[in-house]
Amino acid sequence: MTGYSDRINHAFAYAAKHHDQQVRKGTRLPYLTHPANVAVILTRYGCGEDTVVAGILHDVVADCVRDGWTRETLDDRIGTKFGNSMLEMLLSVTERRTDDDGVELSSDDRKDDYLERLSLANEDALWVCAADKVHNANSILSDLRRTSFPETVWGRFAVGRDGTVRQYARVSERLRAIGFNAPIVDELAHAAAELGRI
Repeated sequence: MTGYSDRINHAFAYAAKHHDQQVRKGTRLPYLTHPANVAVILTRYGCGEDTVVAGILHDVVADCVRDGWTRETLDDRIGTKFGNSMLEMLLSVTERRTDDDGVELSSDDRKDDYLERLSLANEDALWVCAADKVHNANSILSDLRRTSFPETVWGRFAVGRDGTVRQYARVSERLRAIGFNAPIVDELAHAAAELGRI
């Protein structure tokens, strides 16, 4: 089982610096709690060090892509520190702003494109995708169970309750459709179904 390593520590230090001052949407929790929980989930499933490091760094890359970093900058800031294969893995499970022709994608198109490109991702990347969604879905469930005002939780998401629930279900369905049938997919499908029931 993966435990402490210098590489994992380096990934946490890098993510902590990147996510400094960020909080989880609609909460006061430091954003770093999310990649830390993704790492815990991946470790619980017995994933290797590369996958755990990718889990820690996944939203660093997502933020950089969203902020319009060039490929050269991503190579320089992330590829040189963690390896080009790590960067490629993370990009394969990151929503893109533009398609292969440089055309800007709408919010809906970004989600569709993300699901489509999962078929090109390697197994480690699919584990990161699933663990990210498992933590996010279960965090929403926890928040919903603790509040008397569920609308405040659902109000965090531009697509609202139905769109959020549907996206988690779509990811679990897509993972199964491309042949990724690890037990974590069942956990994601269960969390999506629970969100739909609340």
